[in-house]
Amino acid sequence: MSLYLIGDVQGCDASLQRLLDTLAFSPSRDTLVLLGDLVNRGPDSLGVLRRMMALQGSAHCLLGNHDLHLLAVAHGVRKAHRTDTLDAILLAKDREHLLDWVRQRPLALRLNGWLLVHAGVLPQWSAEQTLTLAEEVSQMLRSTDGAEWLRQMYGNQPDHWRDDWPDTDRWRVVVNALTRLRFCNAQGVMEFATKDGAAQAPEGFMPWFEVPGRRSSDTPIAFGHWSTLGLLNRPHLLGLDTGCIWGGSLSAARLSDDGTLEDIIQVRCPQAQRPGR
Repeated sequence: MSLYLIGDVQGCDASLQRLLDTLAFSPSRDTLVLLGDLVNRGPDSLGVLRRMMALQGSAHCLLGNHDLHLLAVAHGVRKAHRTDTLDAILLAKDREHLLDWVRQRPLALRLNGWLLVHAGVLPQWSAEQTLTLAEEVSQMLRSTDGAEWLRQMYGNQPDHWRDDWPDTDRWRVVVNALTRLRFCNAQGVMEFATKDGAAQAPEGFMPWFEVPGRRSSDTPIAFGHWSTLGLLNRPHLLGLDTGCIWGGSLSAARLSDDGTLEDIIQVRCPQAQRPGR
């Protein structure tokens, strides 16, 4: 039995199928986790959702920023972008069932000792606090007020964490950290404009995982979201967005039951979208 963690798929269902074939993935034996951004920009977002839904308990999927964008567009909160590829979902006969399934996905998980997020973790948060805050937001999104809160979700402020933020600000910081974070400063102030690799950090900022004294540093963390970072494989740290949608690779990490990283498996992807993530 293996646990496979897979980086951003973004609607590239054919590449996902090739990767699962390469892994010899068995739903009766193995477990699969997609680290967010299941949909958008790729040619078959609907196919990815249907594939994951069919796997039921054998697959877990985190919410990424593109998955939240799908919910926002569906509820009229945001206009579709010209590069979006969400129409097949939005026009599907079972659209509401699909959207409800997406809305039920978590923002963070802990499996085999690893903390799993889409983007990042603020330096002030322990692994336990990250999971607690993620579940707080997930419960709100699943509630009858979830659709309305999507209208309050967008914005770069507040750009740092405080325990006493009012709920709307609190949830926005959590969503931004877990689904958008790349760079922050030593105090945990987030920077969202820069989408380049780690070496191009803005002055005074650094990759979130390099902040000195980060409280989650003793917990293995796997994340996606950062295609310009590429594959990152360090002790207690895995970055698995290898730019499938940009003509890169789709990557999977195989973990043993005790959380040991056994292998990294990749398949090349034919998509070559224009930059502009």
